[in-house]
Amino acid sequence: MPAATAAATAADRVYRHVKHGVLDRRYEGGRLLTEGELAEAVGVSRTPVREALLRLETEGLLRLYPKKGALVLPVSAQEINDVLETRLLVEEFTVRRAVPAPPGLLERLEALLGEQRRHAAAGDLAAVMAADRGFHAEIVRSAGNQILCRLYDQLRDRQLRMGVALLHAHPDRLERTLAEHAEILDALRAGDAEAAAAAVRGHIGRVESLVRGPGL
Repeated sequence: MPAATAAATAADRVYRHVKHGVLDRRYEGGRLLTEGELAEAVGVSRTPVREALLRLETEGLLRLYPKKGALVLPVSAQEINDVLETRLLVEEFTVRRAVPAPPGLLERLEALLGEQRRHAAAGDLAAVMAADRGFHAEIVRSAGNQILCRLYDQLRDRQLRMGVALLHAHPDRLERTLAEHAEILDALRAGDAEAAAAAVRGHIGRVESLVRGPGL
């Protein structure tokens, strides 16, 4: 394997390791990560670690401090506000556009809801949130607006990180989330655009009230 390709592969491994760690809260906000510990954890030299950390800094997950390491940035109040406002605008619009829902969409949503239930039973919160995000993304994609799809995709990592933090802080929220998703799906099955939009507003509104509280 050429040296450049090997270095890129090593940097990708570090990138995935750290990113997954931040998103599933193994590396929580406020923790300082050093190049040495990451190199040892992934089994690489420090050069690909630096490359991966620079990439993660540009994504807003870390802040680099020369000769010290990389600080995992906590989720800020502004970030929470921005994500929830954008979600509400995009998701309420697209869920209305999803009515009448084609059978394929309903089948995919049912499958994703089933995934969430299985992961919840296994206690895998990161997998729950990945399926949760997929559930909402399917509805957004169904509207057929590529610009909105790209905008929504940009929220993915922030949604996953906030969602896992929320479920850690409020374990009782998990069952309610599944019930709210079932509500959205039922409204789409019934072809009721107003009920679907109301279910989305209620769902995001309850998320907002929790993430703005203490403990996230």
